[in-house]
Amino acid sequence: MTAVPARAGWRFRQPSVIPGFGLTLGLSLAYLTLIILIPLSGLAWRSASLGWPQFWTLVTDPRTLNALKISFGTALAAAAVNVVFGTVVAWVLVRYRFPGRRVVDAMVDLPFALPTAVAGIALTTLYAPNGWIGALLGPLGIKVAYTPLGIVVALVFIGLPFVVRTVQPVMEEIDREVEEAAATLGASRFQTITRVLFPGLAPAIVTGFALAFARGVGEYGSVIFIAGNLPNVSEIAPLLIIIRLEEYNYPAATAIAAVMLIISFAMLLVINMLQSWSRKRYG
Repeated sequence: MTAVPARAGWRFRQPSVIPGFGLTLGLSLAYLTLIILIPLSGLAWRSASLGWPQFWTLVTDPRTLNALKISFGTALAAAAVNVVFGTVVAWVLVRYRFPGRRVVDAMVDLPFALPTAVAGIALTTLYAPNGWIGALLGPLGIKVAYTPLGIVVALVFIGLPFVVRTVQPVMEEIDREVEEAAATLGASRFQTITRVLFPGLAPAIVTGFALAFARGVGEYGSVIFIAGNLPNVSEIAPLLIIIRLEEYNYPAATAIAAVMLIISFAMLLVINMLQSWSRKRYG
């Protein structure tokens, strides 16, 4: 069997490493277009049709500004709390073996399976002034339910698994020998954590923070019960959007949604830049 020589100017196409790349890429783009791009384009078009003066008037309403501040502020605070405690929980699950470890590991995923409304009702029952925990905090002057602090508690509950499940696999890949080598060379426990362990965990921690923050910004079910929904005090932006829709005030609802989209996109862009920087620095 003789080989067929390649003619001048002919190039044989190399087979793709991924079978069916063209088909899968087309299906992926079509799915993203239907689920994400078209709704976002409709929101952008509806917002642009309002006109800048009307749009600015709607988004600078004091009630709208306070709702946005509460939503993003509490989501940021809850994500910061989850970064600390989520990393600690992941460390305990990876580094230690103790009775009931599998139960604790399963409980981490409970917010994923539990309906958000059920979580909100349970947290409100616990942290209300007459609840088990709220009754203990009341004499200390700490009020959780029906305040922004209650929103942070709810967002910590639903955001913790994102940090734990992001950091835990990376932490499992770090050998104990690395810590032992650092201790042998005279490094303190703090130096081992900050200079040996943290560089490898930094990208995962930033990713967990981004996921927890993104979930917290748009959270609704677990928040409305414990927040109290007091205008300018504990009212979140998603609830205000629903209120405007029930009032048939579609321009206001569209404007609030557009502002949330812009701020969320900007913050996620910054977080992605931090992820890239941490990978380059510690990768």
